[in-house]
Order: sequence, then C-alpha cells, then structure tokens
Amino acid sequence: MPTNFMTEGNVLLTGVSFTGAEGAAGSTISWTGLSDPDDTGADIVDQDDDGRLDAGVDTFADPGVTFTGYTYTGTDGVEYPIFTDGGGNYAIIVPNATTQTVVPSSGISNTFQAETAASDVYLCFGEGTEIATPEGARKVETLDLGDKIIASDGRPVSVKWIWKQAVSTIFGPAERLRPVRVSSGALGNGLPTRDLVLTADHALLIEGLLINASVLVNDTTIHWVPLSELGTSFNVYHIETENHDIILAEGVEAETYIDYVGRSAFDNYEDYTAIYGHEETITELPYVRVSSRRLLPASLKTRLAIAA
Repeated sequence: MPTNFMTEGNVLLTGVSFTGAEGAAGSTISWTGLSDPDDTGADIVDQDDDGRLDAGVDTFADPGVTFTGYTYTGTDGVEYPIFTDGGGNYAIIVPNATTQTVVPSSGISNTFQAETAASDVYLCFGEGTEIATPEGARKVETLDLGDKIIASDGRPVSVKWIWKQAVSTIFGPAERLRPVRVSSGALGNGLPTRDLVLTADHALLIEGLLINASVLVNDTTIHWVPLSELGTSFNVYHIETENHDIILAEGVEAETYIDYVGRSAFDNYEDYTAIYGHEETITELPYVRVSSRRLLPASLKTRLAIAA
C-alpha cells in the first residue's frame, strides 16, 4: 500500500541541463535559476511502500510528477529530491520555499540514483541510548548477540539481535518514523536519567500502558527532534530478545522488538538470516498499547502536561 509523506514546499528549477544523458548512471542535473517558490504542502507518495524514493515511480502532488533520481544536498546537510512532470519542468522539494536559503539559485545535483537509501524505519532507539546490563549501563550500539541486558523485573535476558538502520532525511520521515526526545526527568522521579531519543512508534511502559513515544509529545519536555539536527542521515537501533520484553533505557521501561514491522526493513537483515535462517513470530506482551493521544488517561495527560 502506498505511503504518503507530507512536504512543506517546492521551487522550480530553471536553466536546467544535464551532464550525461538524463537518468544515466553518473549523470547530474544542474540549474541556473529558481522560480515560482510555493509553500503549499503536498504529498510525496512512496508507491511501493519500501521507504525509498524510486526514479520514475514515486510521485509528488500528481501521479504524473515523478522522482528524477536526482537529489541536492542543501547547506543544512539534508538531501532534497527533484521531481519532474516529464514535460521539461523540474521542482526541488524544500520546506519554506519562499524564504529558504538551503538550495542556491544555481547548482549541481548529486549523481543519479535509481533508488535512494532507505528511510522507512520504525520502533527504534537513537544512537547513544544507554541500556541497563548486569555490568552497568551500555550504549545500545555497543551491544552484541548473546550479551545480557536487564529486564524491568530484574531478570537478565539475552540479546538475540541488535537491529540497525541508517535513516535518510532525504524527504523527511513520516511523523510516525521521526525521533522523539524525552528530556531528562520528563517522566518524573528523575526519569529518564538522561535525554532519551527513540522513534515515534517505539513504546514506553508507563502506568501499565505501552505508550508510543509520539503520543507523549508535549512540546516542552518531550518533543520532536528537529530534522535540522539530524544531518543527511542518522542511525537507529532496536533490541530483539527471545520474547517481547520490557527493558530499561536511560532508566525508563521500554519495549524490545516486536515484529509489527518486518525485519527486512533493517540494514543488517541478511546477517540475521545468515545466522538464524528464518524469522520467528514474537508474541506481544499483554499490555494495552496506546497509539493515539485521545486514549491517554486524563491523569497522565495532566501529569506530563500533554494537551488534550
């Protein structure tokens, strides 16, 4: 099923030319001017829902406007995609187009790529997140197969796999994929012990409920991480154990991997299958999962200063 990604503006490229044939390996697109900036939001449609932009397949605003295979790395380090209507018109997708300064009036794109790097990543910890282990806190990216971590009830459990994905910010992840920062102490009782960054659909166990991080955003102590902080890409990790479990991340109860999202979405999927040979379905813990703010108890909204 196609996935829509809302954008926040675009601007037309003028004086367009190519080095090499358009769409050929190693070719680039260049321009000598910008025109008709438009701050109107429209959707990029990931037609095959693979989390990548595919040249000639994925569309912007209209089914006839497709990704060219070219991107431009702005001064903010973010890659911005270029689309065409096939009639000689080219638009670069960039937020706040009428006032933007990240794409110059003349420039040369990155080289053609038929398919961009994956950005469709779910349910993950940000790099540097400290996980409780019998030997003390360890950064998630340093954990490995067979290492012991501590479940929230004190049991040592073995790491079955550390899933890793490099997330591209090329056209801005959908809201459910974006990182959320839970500031130190935001949940009360000094928790988390440090800022905790995790993707929007990764759930924390709070008052007996598995609550997606996105639901907790209050724009003060819990907020979306600005894409401008992330550069062209950022790494995220998820811990798989034998069962769906609750572990401690920066002291906060957080879930381990549950296979709502196929393991093949991660960069190291082939390494996993080389060791395990096949995938096993994981039974979800019997907690109520809260993925919508309207389902939060009023008392929790009040405690965490979350708007109704």
